[in-house]
Amino acid sequence: MPKPPGRGGLGRGRSRCSTVTGQVIGVAWYRLRATLRQRWGGYLSVVLLIGLVGGLGMGAIAGARRTQSSFSAYLAGTHASDLDMGIYPQGNPLASTSAYYARITSEIKRLPQVKRVASYDTLFATTLKKDGAPDFPQALNDSQVDTISSVHGLYFDQDRVFVTQGRLANPARANQIVATAQAAHLLGWHVGEVIPIGIYSFAQSNEPGFGTAKVRPYFRVSARLTGLVVFQSQIVRDDVDRYPTYVLFTPALSARVANAAFYPEYALQLDRPGDVATVEREIVNLLPAGSTYNFHLTSVVEGEVERAIKPEAIALGVFGAIAGLAALLIAGQAIGRGLQANSGDLDVMRALGADPGTTIGDSLLGTLGAVFLGSILAVGVAIGLSPLSPIGPVRQVDPSPGVAFDWTVLALGFVGLVVFLAAVTVALAYRGAPHRTVARRRRQATERVSGFVALAARAGLPAPAVTGVRFALERGRGRTAAPVRSALLGAVLAVVVVVATLTFASGLNTLVSHPNLYGWNWNYAIDEVGGGQVPPPTLTLLNHDPDVAAWTGFKFGDAEIDGQTVPLLIAESNAALTPPILSGHALDGTHQVVLGAATMSLLHKKVGQTVKISYGSPNDAPVYIAPTRMVIVGTATLPAIGNSGVLHPSMGTGAIIPDSVEPAAFKKALTEPDPNLNGPAIVVVRLRPGVSPAAGLASVQRVARKTTKLMAKDPDDGGTFHVLSVQRPAEIVNYRSTGATPAVLAAGLAAGAVVGLGLTLAASVRRRRRDLALLKTLGFTQRQLAATVSWQASVAAVIGIVVGLPVGIALGRWLWILFAHQIFAVSDPTVPVAQIVLVAVGALVLANLVAAIPGRIAARSKTALLLRAD
Repeated sequence: MPKPPGRGGLGRGRSRCSTVTGQVIGVAWYRLRATLRQRWGGYLSVVLLIGLVGGLGMGAIAGARRTQSSFSAYLAGTHASDLDMGIYPQGNPLASTSAYYARITSEIKRLPQVKRVASYDTLFATTLKKDGAPDFPQALNDSQVDTISSVHGLYFDQDRVFVTQGRLANPARANQIVATAQAAHLLGWHVGEVIPIGIYSFAQSNEPGFGTAKVRPYFRVSARLTGLVVFQSQIVRDDVDRYPTYVLFTPALSARVANAAFYPEYALQLDRPGDVATVEREIVNLLPAGSTYNFHLTSVVEGEVERAIKPEAIALGVFGAIAGLAALLIAGQAIGRGLQANSGDLDVMRALGADPGTTIGDSLLGTLGAVFLGSILAVGVAIGLSPLSPIGPVRQVDPSPGVAFDWTVLALGFVGLVVFLAAVTVALAYRGAPHRTVARRRRQATERVSGFVALAARAGLPAPAVTGVRFALERGRGRTAAPVRSALLGAVLAVVVVVATLTFASGLNTLVSHPNLYGWNWNYAIDEVGGGQVPPPTLTLLNHDPDVAAWTGFKFGDAEIDGQTVPLLIAESNAALTPPILSGHALDGTHQVVLGAATMSLLHKKVGQTVKISYGSPNDAPVYIAPTRMVIVGTATLPAIGNSGVLHPSMGTGAIIPDSVEPAAFKKALTEPDPNLNGPAIVVVRLRPGVSPAAGLASVQRVARKTTKLMAKDPDDGGTFHVLSVQRPAEIVNYRSTGATPAVLAAGLAAGAVVGLGLTLAASVRRRRRDLALLKTLGFTQRQLAATVSWQASVAAVIGIVVGLPVGIALGRWLWILFAHQIFAVSDPTVPVAQIVLVAVGALVLANLVAAIPGRIAARSKTALLLRAD
């Protein structure tokens, strides 16, 4: 009588299962040791492919993350301020203002949200001649270099500058200075040099003998230039902030020249960075009557830098993703070829009685071990590549250069490679097991002939062409089956990736070369050197200039919009020229506002909604704009335009408001008593169609020179007016520095595509050796065999071109439109027709070049050796 099942029966079942598993593993381990000498080359190729290509992908993605986060890490290490500001009394800010600023400083320090206040003073400093007279280098006269001194540790502790050469000056030594590299270049200084410098007070600059040795400096010092530094605001700069550059004196010197300093600029650290808007309102409320101000937010600088370095980060990330995908595809093909190469051994094992588990597990241990080792190598390669990042301008201030460990990318990359490729290995091993080959061969026996092959035959193509088309489109049967689908898919993907990269790069080049796409929607601009107003005579001259089609004047400023400080362009409604509108329409009435897209997002508003704009507080009257409700009528890509060193519009940041918002008392307070001060801060000019750039520039320059001469007649209004060409935002300045990066990436991807096509084609020829041998037996010459392989490669390339070109163009345009919206530029995708034609021709030529080697091998193969087994 059979025994009923119980615990003992189940235990024996588990024991039997464990025994079978152990036997399978034992056989697999034995086979691994027995065949390692024969198969080690295949295993090594898998390890190297996964390690090198996969490591390149992980390294690129880690580099992209490091590049994008590097500026935030740098800021954290500099004890960055949350808010910078300049405050100016009504009237002349250079005379008798020490009590004014002492009071403001004291009140700011008492604000509850303010954790620390530091500042710098502007100094009237210049190099001295041997006789003690001031030298006044041209760079100082042109405001290309400013001399500033640290107060309470600004730039030495708070907002600490980054030293690129030499060392930081000792803050306790009055005879040491540092400078930016550009300032040192303009002044002709070098690190270690001792420079005689004189510092003058405002009162001394008005003495009759000023400029000669008769007026002795308020303070004289022989200062040693100890190092070259980078300020956080200068890492990525737009053209507005290109000048001034800086020479920085120590806090020890500031204490000695406090009575000669002017124009203090404050830097505030807050308990909570989110309190910036609250602190701004409190500062505005405590200012004395008639004061004006401007704010500069560190968050704005951080946003500009992050947008500027985004192309490098995206390029690295995309390249890494493509390399990772290539690693998976190429390694998967290599694993498949290795398993197929062992199919003969599996047939023998099955004939000798091996069960399916044993045959499936025959090659698993070795291949899975190669996948594991290759993934470890990929992690090592990624770590080895880490010193090459970050890339771009932030590299100069990387707080932790050298080897970096992005454990998120390394861990996810390692797990992804192991899990995916292990699953591929198991699936391919199961699919190639002998017990499944019978059904597969039966399906292959009824496989239909490709319609294209039949069409080629009916078209009367020569035999090598028809055979090549069949090899390219039909998988074949049995041991001669070739990876047709992977070859065609690889060709399509290669063309798609290259064309999409070129299309995206074309959009980038178009953006860089077309200023109207980043807000500069005119040809030139006229303003006064050092800041000021463009007087009415300039406008009259422009009205009578035959080369000028239109002009518009803008004033600069900033205001509170729904509690956020926003830089402004102030213009007339229905202005002749306006920045390019992205949505809605330009100003055509009062109480309207056009916002930059980034500002719109910050305010959480949409076109058609309203915002409240104000400037100052009632205590500041008449320099006060009461809260005014305004309708958002559009969004625009704003130009990089304004005053250096303060908050100004750029790309997506800022707003355009009508000058009618300014009350009459406000305008009178700022311009009294001289009506010439009531003009715009800058006038932008568009030339008539057909006027050459050279002729138009000469015409606008004549207007600027005439204005300078006219204003020189009045000593109170004297100033130098000049012509500005394109002012580029920080994003465009940095994009231009990428140079040939898109082309290099496209070339690298193309090279990878050629290698992948070559490997696939070589594998296909290897699998078709018996078919080629039969063709040779049937009378094919060596030239015809080579032509057959060439036709096979050409068909794959043509399919890749026909499918890949439109898909790649569509993908590249979509990526560019998405990217342009992210950086708030006008999206104008372009298609590089000439380059894409070259890609198509190049793909066909390269496919045939790649096919030359396997074709030559096929033509020279020994027929008897290949067919003796049959």
